[in-house]
Amino acid sequence: DIRKKFFTVRVVRHWNRLAREVVDAPSLEVFVARLDEALSNVV
Repeated sequence: DIRKKFFTVRVVRHWNRLAREVVDAPSLEVFVARLDEALSNVV
């Protein structure tokens, strides 16, 4: 199914899996720091 390869479909799936404190970050700097922390726990 070609739809599964669309960028938006792939990104939304990962975005929805992010922790709420990452998504609700008050600024870009805080978002990046929290995202780095969240991703370091995955790898």
